[in-house]
Amino acid sequence: MAGLELRNISKNFESTNVIRNLSLDIISGEFLTLLGPSGCGKSTLMRIIAGLELQDEGSIAIGGRAVDGLRPKQRDVAMVFQSYALYPHMSVAKNLAMPLLMRRLNAWQRIPVFGEFLPGSASRKSEIAEEVARVAKSIGINHLLDRKPSQLSGGQRQRVAVGRAMVRRPAVFLMDEPLSNLDAKLRVQMRAEIKELHQRLGTTFVYVTHDQVEAMTLSDRVAVMLDGELIQVAPPQEIYANPHTRRVAEFVGSPKINMIKANVRDGRLAEIGGQVLPLELVTDQSTLTIGIRPEALYLANSGDPNSISAAVRLVEHLGSELFLHLDLTGVPDPVIARLPAASSHIAPGSKLHLRIRTEQMLLFSMDGRRLTQQASVTPLREYA
Repeated sequence: MAGLELRNISKNFESTNVIRNLSLDIISGEFLTLLGPSGCGKSTLMRIIAGLELQDEGSIAIGGRAVDGLRPKQRDVAMVFQSYALYPHMSVAKNLAMPLLMRRLNAWQRIPVFGEFLPGSASRKSEIAEEVARVAKSIGINHLLDRKPSQLSGGQRQRVAVGRAMVRRPAVFLMDEPLSNLDAKLRVQMRAEIKELHQRLGTTFVYVTHDQVEAMTLSDRVAVMLDGELIQVAPPQEIYANPHTRRVAEFVGSPKINMIKANVRDGRLAEIGGQVLPLELVTDQSTLTIGIRPEALYLANSGDPNSISAAVRLVEHLGSELFLHLDLTGVPDPVIARLPAASSHIAPGSKLHLRIRTEQMLLFSMDGRRLTQQASVTPLREYA
């Protein structure tokens, strides 16, 4: 078990700047997820940690030991790829054993037939077989050891890939979008299994994904990467509830956060398309963006002075809840509200009145910076 220290990592591919001056400390035993859209540099960073790519600038230390000049096999990390990367002609048992065979047997001992008769070969292979059996049992694939990868389901192949990393007992596990090739049901199952695996092993995990659900459910901390830069590192709930920038707020959350441009009247009230929001602002900004999560909107009575009016454009029923796509006067894009299933009587074309949970609102300047000290919001009158 070991922590990672990344200092001022930069990487260019010809004229394209993929990673820019990135620094990050990963705590020993932590599950940290690199979250970002495709092309943001997260997989490149993972490959740099593994030694499969070399950074142009910066340094990497694993367990307090500088590894910049070390080959991948010397870094004591194990990587699980998106494509599983299993040997198709080998059985599951041989796929699991391969890292140990390469580590513990010399070139002569690995020669078929001839290697069996060399001193120490039989005892080492027996030890390897025992470790393979132990790992296979721990991840529930001990009954598949004689099968080839082509005879396995996607979830079983993923378990083999994880097991092959486990047998090495690495200081750090690196996982590059390992669940992206699985169907939705299997992804949920494998998510739980990976989380349990981390809890059981207590080893440092670095996980790459573009799926925010994976990041939120698996991680101790989430590192949000956008356009080659590390934007924010925090526990999942902190990333969701207290994003530092508009870009982070828009990337994390499903449905996406509502972003509404508002004018500030007399430094006190926010106005959207002629509707004055029931908020008192403390700000020197004349125009700002208000971020409202879908769950921060709820139904109000038509005569409620602290409500805003909206027209229902579309209703999405999800069983336990529904998403309303709403038109607000003066707001060009639909606003989405997440409501309980009890509101299923609402139909497209309906007129509604909504309230906003002001404690969940986020304020941003027009250049995307989070307004914290510069602006605060309180309701004009206390909510019921």
